[in-house]
Amino acid sequence: MNKLFQGKKVAVLGLGLSGLATLRFLLKQGVKPTLMDTRLKVSGLEAIAPEKVDGIYLGELDANRLAGMDVILVSPGLDTNHPAIRFAQMQGTQLIGDVELFALSLNSAEKAPVVVAITGSNGKSTVTTLVAYMLQCSGIKAIAAGNIGLPVLDALAETDTEVFVLELSSFQLDTTYSLKLKAACNLNVTEDHLDRHGTMAAYAAAKQRIYQHAELAVYNALDPLTKPVTAVPEQIAISLDGAGYAVVQHQGEAWLQVAGSPLIKVAEMSLVGQHNQFNALSAAAVALAAGASREALVQALKSYQSLPHRCALVANHKGVRWINDSKATNVGATLAAIAGLRAEVTGKLILIAGGDGKGADFTGLAEVLKQQVDSLITLGKDGPAIAALVPGALQVADLTAAVKAAAAQAQPGDLVLLSPACASLDMFKNYEERGRLFSDAVQKVLV
Repeated sequence: MNKLFQGKKVAVLGLGLSGLATLRFLLKQGVKPTLMDTRLKVSGLEAIAPEKVDGIYLGELDANRLAGMDVILVSPGLDTNHPAIRFAQMQGTQLIGDVELFALSLNSAEKAPVVVAITGSNGKSTVTTLVAYMLQCSGIKAIAAGNIGLPVLDALAETDTEVFVLELSSFQLDTTYSLKLKAACNLNVTEDHLDRHGTMAAYAAAKQRIYQHAELAVYNALDPLTKPVTAVPEQIAISLDGAGYAVVQHQGEAWLQVAGSPLIKVAEMSLVGQHNQFNALSAAAVALAAGASREALVQALKSYQSLPHRCALVANHKGVRWINDSKATNVGATLAAIAGLRAEVTGKLILIAGGDGKGADFTGLAEVLKQQVDSLITLGKDGPAIAALVPGALQVADLTAAVKAAAAQAQPGDLVLLSPACASLDMFKNYEERGRLFSDAVQKVLV
């Protein structure tokens, strides 16, 4: 691997989780990189010996310094359309990400582990962790890494890994070229990150990059933007009313059908909602391709625990269920949550939404809000834009006020759903903090 960078000037741009993992990886390979970050203060730098690197530069990016590099390893959080980065590329500087470095490392190995990957606007963390769990239940050493939190280059340190299960964002895919996958899954493409990609076409094209070197493509039969636009040797289309993978009536009950035969009763699954039935089918297709057994799929689907902030039950108090779906940071995620949960609600569905819409068009919510949501409470920067979609929406100042307003009207059989359809950074550090504060407010208000 060090030969790849031999005689070249290498920069690590962006020193967050993936950037620092990239630095650690390069140092082990004997590479002495230049470090850069647009922030003036970066945690973790104090542990780096100055003699191990070729300079540390913080603050505004210097276009000429970047252009003097042969290779820039850019973190996914940095916009590659930044003028200084674009200038460097125009001068011939190569731009890659940590996932590409991961791919190059495996491609040069004598015997590489199996790699599968999942992308999509919504649901990819659930499917990624579910695939890893299905494989683990099969007795296979599998690790979930990537956008889910564990940097891919840190995951490489687990040398006995048999299958890497990667969650990949559009930003990561933008700088990935050589990743060979046993199976690639694109769950859905709904409006998101347009502040970075500019257009839906560019965003969808970034997601399509997951199929570049895949043996199997698993895609959403009802979302044409997920269907491979280039040839992939094998393809599986997933939908709840499909053929090989679907929800079917069997022995008088609803079952998940996997690879053409019934696998498990829907009622026996730990996950709830139609969107999670789709996620489970997608995960099953990927896990089977990576070597999982059908018996392990059943075990996993019965015992899998939902990830925090993803349609997670916070409380069931006096017949009212409170659901934390703070991870719903775009319109598509909120639509999926409503569609998945509405059928289970015997009373009213009370929705709490709003935050920073990142330039999104909220009109796609309007019909669903009118037909399937009985009460709408909004907050945050774009709360007024969402409230304007339906008459009678209540606008509040913060999460505690939203929870109090919901509690005041909720009756047995109702469901209160925090599913913001927006990012959180206008009011919170991240969606995790938003979800925790919602859960705290629910517990305090219900006491």
